[in-house]
Order: sequence, then C-alpha cells, then structure tokens
Amino acid sequence: MHDWESLSHVRWDCKYHVVFVPKYRQKKLYGKFRRKVGDIFRELCRQRNIELLEGHLMPDHVHMCLKIPPKYSVAHSIGFLKGKSAVRIHRRILDNKRATGLHFWARGYCVSTVGLDEDTIRKYIQDQEKLDQQQMELDLE
Repeated sequence: MHDWESLSHVRWDCKYHVVFVPKYRQKKLYGKFRRKVGDIFRELCRQRNIELLEGHLMPDHVHMCLKIPPKYSVAHSIGFLKGKSAVRIHRRILDNKRATGLHFWARGYCVSTVGLDEDTIRKYIQDQEKLDQQQMELDLE
C-alpha cells in the first residue's frame, strides 16, 4: 500500500524530480568532489525534513527525487538547497573563505511532479463515497 506522511492537519505524499546545473554548465561534479557534494545535499535535506529519495550527480548536472513536506514550497526548498550547498561547497571543498558572493549553481532549475498512478486516484475517488457512508453509519450508532 501507499505510505502517506502526516502533519497536524494534512496527509501528504509530495514527490518532485529536480534537475539543476553548475554555473556555466562546467563539468565539476566528479571524483571525490562528487561524493562530498552528495554528502552536503544529504545533510541539507535532513535539516529541512526533506527526504532525498534518489540522487545522481552527473559531471555537469544534478538529478534528485525529493519528498518535500507541503509546509515548504518547492521554490523555497530548491533555493535553500542550492544556496546553502553553494556556500558549503566553497567553504569545505574549494577552501574559499569569502563571506558573500559564493556562486556555484546556475540560475533556475527544472522540476516535475512524481504523482500517483491515475488508476489509484480513480479508485480512491470511487471508494470515498463508500468510506463516507461507513463513517456516517458509525456516527449514527
């Protein structure tokens, strides 16, 4: 069955496929550098309760499948990941100690939703009436 997450007033399953590139599409993501960048993304995702379901660093771009809680917008989450990872890449990997202007990623990103199967949605919608009737019968008793 499907694993839904819960917050105080919502049940959710929000998954996104995200792709972004280094500035000037430079081929920088390889070797030891690649592993360290992966560790940085895992650490940042843990900080925001974003689940990194799948990730792959190519030499000139990043693919990630993220499960983002609905309390965070996708744009805010990607902005956080790109911004904080750029700072950490410069400080931890490139040994650049400047306080501002630490750019690593190009502007923008590509995102698409990873949704449920249409048949699952249709069945869920069809079963809602049955579930609603069962709940009303319980409430009347």
